[in-house]
Amino acid sequence: MYRGGSSYASGSRAATRRHVDYGRTYVVRPKGRHRATIVWLHGLGDSGASWYQLLESLPLPNIKWICPTAPTRPVALLGGFPCTAWFDVADPSQDGPDDADGLEASAAHIANLLSSEPADVKLGIGGFSMGAATALHSASCFAHGRYGNGGRYPINLSAVVGLSGWLPCSRSLKAKVESSQEAARRAASLPLLLCHGTGDGVVPYKQGERSAETLRMSGFRNLTFKAYNGLEHYTIPEEMDAVCKWLTARLRLDGSRA
Repeated sequence: MYRGGSSYASGSRAATRRHVDYGRTYVVRPKGRHRATIVWLHGLGDSGASWYQLLESLPLPNIKWICPTAPTRPVALLGGFPCTAWFDVADPSQDGPDDADGLEASAAHIANLLSSEPADVKLGIGGFSMGAATALHSASCFAHGRYGNGGRYPINLSAVVGLSGWLPCSRSLKAKVESSQEAARRAASLPLLLCHGTGDGVVPYKQGERSAETLRMSGFRNLTFKAYNGLEHYTIPEEMDAVCKWLTARLRLDGSRA
């Protein structure tokens, strides 16, 4: 476990820098040969510790999981109450205002966590709720090849998973993907798995469904959307089983238990 901090230069003319202190990062070491590393992002007010315990129990011996903890910051959705959050949020939907600076800082922190992984290891990002939204923002940075401030996105992603989340910064996504042939190619080839419960009262199911449709319309064609009837804002073994099977297939982990 370690604590981390990062500085993020915004894309404004003044290019201010702000330091963000992240909480503890928990790492699940692979039990077999190391074939993939995935950063997994918790939801609002949570920490990396809770997902560490669940991910450690999954039958995926070739995956290393990195579970960071978000910075503590005031959150508009909670009336300004401070809690762990990857970015500020007032409305967990595509229609709400986007905290672009917060999203970019978290995307840079996640990329930094993945930057020292071995060259032959496949890289991915996943998350729940706000963590899923942050993972999808990282997917858009990967496709575009750049952060919003123009800096190069340095990670080659092989898989992105979002559970009970939504798509932030959706208004500019299609233009980013269509900005170059390379961006369109990266978007079309990136495997995405989105799962959402129809009984979700925190991030409504329609938001998850709409996010998947917006991603597809923007050029992310390699997308799987799974609905879970009656599931509220949490995960269940059936959903995690689907995540395991999807990751095994997309990362080609079959036959690599040793």
